[in-house]
Amino acid sequence: MAHQHTPGFLKIVNDAKTRVKECTIDEMRARQAAGEKFLLIDVREESEWAAGRIPGAIHLGKGIIERDVEAKIPDSATPLVLYCGGGFRSALTADNLQKMGYTNVISMDGGMRGWKEKGLPVEKE
Repeated sequence: MAHQHTPGFLKIVNDAKTRVKECTIDEMRARQAAGEKFLLIDVREESEWAAGRIPGAIHLGKGIIERDVEAKIPDSATPLVLYCGGGFRSALTADNLQKMGYTNVISMDGGMRGWKEKGLPVEKE
């Protein structure tokens, strides 16, 4: 069930999306199939992560990623694909990571919701 987002939230998301690169779920899967190396990062809340995630993803929630990313991923050129529930929080996070100097960040539009709608595999604890 999609969230009804507030105008203020949509304003900052749309602003961030003017600066970040996005990909579709199919484009991300094609990159995986082609053997491209990148880190798939789930930026959702801990409870969302625990409920299920895209196989192979690592968790760095939006609430802590800016604080922890440099210790976990010190190379700012590392290719990163971020996802959230639908592609809004991942766009905001991608924008912040770019401001921190990360140069190869992509937000996956559609997020976990789109992943599930396509019937793709979900990993759980």
